[in-house]
Amino acid sequence: MESPSSRGSQINPGSRFVARHVAPPEDFLPEDWEAASGEATTLIPEHPRHILNEVVSSDLPDAYSVNPYQGCEHGCVYCYARPTHEYYGYSAGKDFETHIHYKPSAPELLESVLNKPSYRLKPLMLSGNTDCYQPSERKLEITRRILEICLRYRHPLGIITKNRLILRDLDLLHELAGHGLVHVNISLTTFREGLRRQLEPRTVSGAKRLDTLHRLSLAGVPVRCLMGPVIPFLNSDEMPEIYRRAAEAGALDVGYILVRLNGTVKTIFEDWLQRFYPDKAQRVLAHIAGSHGGSVEDYRPGIRMRGEGPFAESLAQLHKTLKNKYFQGRHMPDYNLQAFAPRAGRVQTLF
Repeated sequence: MESPSSRGSQINPGSRFVARHVAPPEDFLPEDWEAASGEATTLIPEHPRHILNEVVSSDLPDAYSVNPYQGCEHGCVYCYARPTHEYYGYSAGKDFETHIHYKPSAPELLESVLNKPSYRLKPLMLSGNTDCYQPSERKLEITRRILEICLRYRHPLGIITKNRLILRDLDLLHELAGHGLVHVNISLTTFREGLRRQLEPRTVSGAKRLDTLHRLSLAGVPVRCLMGPVIPFLNSDEMPEIYRRAAEAGALDVGYILVRLNGTVKTIFEDWLQRFYPDKAQRVLAHIAGSHGGSVEDYRPGIRMRGEGPFAESLAQLHKTLKNKYFQGRHMPDYNLQAFAPRAGRVQTLF
């Protein structure tokens, strides 16, 4: 069954920070509600004072995160970033997919930080929240300008994306890779197109993501495949095929994240599951909860991304077996932390 509104979330639950919210009447057809609610994507400029966020998490490497966008048009139903939209007074549901905040001054803010004598070098992570290559980037080019600054200053960075648009910047990525400055992570959830169109409705197919990974690898860009998230009984059985094909495409490493449904994501995902996979809903939710201490939510550092219990343990063992089979002797190269040249960047900017 196709998504009635071509969005991931089929509902728009209220924000926990706003007392009132608007919902469609019960007898409204989806297409009528889209027209009445203005569900077309709206781009909203945002002008923050700061752009670097220091990552403080035992689950993630020591780095800074840079988020050129808030909200994401990809519409992945499971996205952990959805509840952050509630801080803007929006819903984590359809609002997250249709009201996209973008930061046009992000590259300039980054450059000003890199020029400070007090700046402490750590890799940048694009993005810690929503995809830096989501559809709006095609015309806004904020991510590309950030790459240009990283190249000019010889600053290391990592990218995670599921969008083929990253190939637009292959020229910059190739040069960054030549200096040992970039890692790319391609997120790949499923090769089943029916599931992908319902689960991640405005993303490219798994086959195209695999081709993107392959083309990055051919260009000398170090690339990792990230199977995320693994969802019991929906895509969990695809791990062997995803790992094998990622290795054949040239990935240097592979990893996975077990699904968790924090905050409003729980409501959105459960609604989606009952609409599209009602026969599997109970089993899926039971196995998610069984992997996170009895709840589908999990905030515990060191546990939340891999889970615990029988299903999580079998997944971890399968990951280890497949990685040994397909990725033995491969690894992502270390970042070059010696090339950073803020003075060279300042001189080039001046002229």
